Amino acid sequence: MRKRILALLAALGATTIYGLNHTVAKGVMPDLVSPFAFIFMRVIGGFVFFWLAAIFAPKEKIEREDFKRIFFAAVFGACINMLSFFSGLELSTPINSALIVTTTPITTLLLSIIILKEQVTKLKASGIALGFMGALMLILVGQEVRGDAPNPTLGNALIMLNSISYSFYLIIIRSLMLKYNPFTILKWIFTFAILLNTPITLDAFLKVDFSAIPLWGYGTIAFVVIGVTCLTFLLNAYAMTELKASTIGVFSYVQPVIGILFAIIAGRDALTPVKMGATILVFTGVFMATKKKPKPTEVS
Repeated sequence: MRKRILALLAALGATTIYGLNHTVAKGVMPDLVSPFAFIFMRVIGGFVFFWLAAIFAPKEKIEREDFKRIFFAAVFGACINMLSFFSGLELSTPINSALIVTTTPITTLLLSIIILKEQVTKLKASGIALGFMGALMLILVGQEVRGDAPNPTLGNALIMLNSISYSFYLIIIRSLMLKYNPFTILKWIFTFAILLNTPITLDAFLKVDFSAIPLWGYGTIAFVVIGVTCLTFLLNAYAMTELKASTIGVFSYVQPVIGILFAIIAGRDALTPVKMGATILVFTGVFMATKKKPKPTEVS
């Protein structure tokens, strides 16, 4: 029981960091650091951190067939996921991004049905449909063009792609975390991530004018590289040793609460009727999609 509680706390810690990131990272994009430059720094930081940490972890030999799974985990969890989220966040608003990621449990369940042949009930199917309606409302209707959100439609679509990609990552990585030490897997995920991301992000990184970045900007970069990258991957990896992928996905519900509150307190966003309506649809959908069927009462 103690291990499960620690795993739940780890998942909560990771989603709290993600929730803060919707507003924190937005504060330096795109004027000081572009989305792709951020991704380059994230994968380099993760690569260095996890290879150094792996020195103190148990030495394990990865089976050849598992490298293919690790590669695809890197594609969805440290390439498409990262690139689409930060690009989407640049174009949209913190609240929009915080709300859209709550579809992660729904997309995870949908992919589990398709890939893992998980049984689906009418309630779950209705929940999936309702949740996607809420996300689509934000993507298609919630256009709030402003200085720091120049193309919310495209931005919201990219954040939705991030949610789908992260769901793939959760499904792929689960069995690996049960088989190997988290540091063993994560060091290789970020090795593949460098190979995948460098051709796309290196040019943007080289264009960053580091002399123009104020001290608080460096604090934001440190938060994203250390917190949003190293800590969240590590916390989620630990959580996966005790929790199912769908359970970890459920913690996405906490992100909009943290993300919206922090965005409003920081004065970076505000609630609108469309966002409130989308919130109701998304939360109703995820509740229906993840509600367990009650066990039949035994008759004596």
